[in-house]
Amino acid sequence: MAFRVAIDVGGTFTDLCALDEKTGSFTFVKDSTTPSNFANGVVTVVKRSGIRGEQIDRFIGTGSTMVINALTEMKGAKTLLVTTKGFRDVLEIQRSNRTDLYNFRYKKPEPFVPRYLRYEVDERTDYAGNVLRPVNEGDVLKAADAAKRERVESLAIALYNSYANPRHELECYRILGEQLDGKIPITMSHQLTREWREYERSNTAVMNAFVQPKVEEYLSTLEEEMASLGVKIKMHVMQSNGGVSTFERGKKTPIYQVESGPIGGVIGAQTLGGAVGVEDMITLDVGGTTAKTSLIDSGKIKINTEYNVGRTQFFSGYPVKVPVVDIVEIGAGGGSIAWVDELGSLKVGPRSAGAEPGPACYAKGGREPTVTDAFVLMGVLDPDYFLGGEIKLEPKLAEEAYGRLAANLKMKTLEVAMGVVRLATSNMVNAMKLVSVRRGYDPRDFTIVAFGGGGPMFATALAKELGVKRVIVPRIPGVFSAWGMLMTDLRHDYVQTKVVRFNGETLKGLMGILEEMMRSAYRQMEEEGIEKKDVRFEATFDMRYAGQEHTVPTPVPVEGKGEGDLLSTIGKKFQSLHKKQYDFTLADPLEVVNAHLTALGRVKRPGMTRWAGGVRKGRLGSRIIVSEEGRRSVRVHERDGLRARRAIRGPAIIEEPTSTTILRHGDRMSVDKFGNLVIEVR
Repeated sequence: MAFRVAIDVGGTFTDLCALDEKTGSFTFVKDSTTPSNFANGVVTVVKRSGIRGEQIDRFIGTGSTMVINALTEMKGAKTLLVTTKGFRDVLEIQRSNRTDLYNFRYKKPEPFVPRYLRYEVDERTDYAGNVLRPVNEGDVLKAADAAKRERVESLAIALYNSYANPRHELECYRILGEQLDGKIPITMSHQLTREWREYERSNTAVMNAFVQPKVEEYLSTLEEEMASLGVKIKMHVMQSNGGVSTFERGKKTPIYQVESGPIGGVIGAQTLGGAVGVEDMITLDVGGTTAKTSLIDSGKIKINTEYNVGRTQFFSGYPVKVPVVDIVEIGAGGGSIAWVDELGSLKVGPRSAGAEPGPACYAKGGREPTVTDAFVLMGVLDPDYFLGGEIKLEPKLAEEAYGRLAANLKMKTLEVAMGVVRLATSNMVNAMKLVSVRRGYDPRDFTIVAFGGGGPMFATALAKELGVKRVIVPRIPGVFSAWGMLMTDLRHDYVQTKVVRFNGETLKGLMGILEEMMRSAYRQMEEEGIEKKDVRFEATFDMRYAGQEHTVPTPVPVEGKGEGDLLSTIGKKFQSLHKKQYDFTLADPLEVVNAHLTALGRVKRPGMTRWAGGVRKGRLGSRIIVSEEGRRSVRVHERDGLRARRAIRGPAIIEEPTSTTILRHGDRMSVDKFGNLVIEVR
């Protein structure tokens, strides 16, 4: 008996999904996350699953919320930066990009490395990679002495133009490694990205170094714990680009895990869409701490190479120059806390009650009102059936928490609870517009795929606000991200800046760059146990009109036809994409800025199994709920009791251990052959 296991460590819950390779059956486990030591929560769900370590033949985990939390809270390693002479203050100067021009209290993001820990090295390479001045070894030795004296925990090397030629970074790495006896982890910027823009590249290297010791400790501890359970195979960690990598590589490049948690759900939605024939989807993943949304266009996941950690309309955030699935994440989960600002306005999030102490109704010591508490007061959540009855909710504690807030606002308790749900819904609508309307897509042309513990509770209300006609709730939505992780391939991205006019002559050189990247990818995949026949490639050029600042990622056929055909094909595709994104085209010459290759190491994916349903009687009953539609009695159905092709009209509630689905008045739901709930929204 062999199992493929995926574990998603969230801010509130840790989810396990395991596939029996022989029977095709799935095992699901959900338990509280252990923030003090994330590895403990992982070990707990593995033990609860009943799967022995020697039975696991593939293991995929996430870096949890550890990376993103360490960055947003600025709680990482004491880091020293080595950079080119004259560029010590790049992290301070940044881009002068005030995201809110009229905010007089605006403050620039604080650098992760203070100025006294930023050391300059006299060296210089030009934009083409030619060495103008060699490395001054004495400057590097000064940095090494400072690292010892200041007892730094991590180092970053980011030299000017090293994207074009990393020779000097490698030389600095050698000297520092010798002087520090290899006891301090060192990040080189060219290992993470070969793109230009010194601030973004330097900041990416610094942020990688900032979180590396913590992630290395977590993955090493997890390796030891899993080995003690009998796991003998090479384990993998989820990456933000939608693929997986080995633990060994994950320890060196933790910045690639910056948004690894939510990615599994997007991949799961892509797989689901392929099975049911839906190519255009907007995902909605509402967990205990945050709500995440992403867009899938024509079956393709959107990748963003200009991701900013913590960016809001009032804060420019910290740029990360690595490929990240295009996800918008907001602090609006089940544990998000409701509060009143200094002007007396009701707010929701981004602060969360998390797993410890959790919402007030958990009876674990939490006293502040949360979104989950609001749903309990509204009657949407059954206090006796939360997580299938594993957690007994206390409505009285939820009422006390909201009573204090209501007294402050001079409102009725239930009115405040409903207001909190409306606010959370409004925040999610804005997030979904960011991945659709703001990207040139009409959400009415898409289907919402809702998952996570809270996604199905908000989905139909969001669909109504956006004009979306259909919502799909997959099987076991509360652990859907872990299920999606089972569908992931090994993935590595290679990016090289090459600013040239786009014509027949330069196309040869650009295709040569892609070919060299392909050779590197084959070598890397071979080291990770992937055969050459199982490797496939996707390529893009970041293109623009000559003189423009921003680029449009344009697909490139890796196996081209004739040169003329390839030139014309790429050019026409760019014009089409530019028209879609900016609503105009020009006759100006075209430029290429970056060549981007994605290498995918295919693994066998489990298919979606048919659903017979009716494994339980189905707790048919009714419950009084309060919503915008008023106070009414609605029928309650247990999801496992619904057979394929069963149809239900709203208002109704569909309950299952990991989630609750709300049908509004006039909505019509049917169960498809795979057991998904397909809701036609009023």
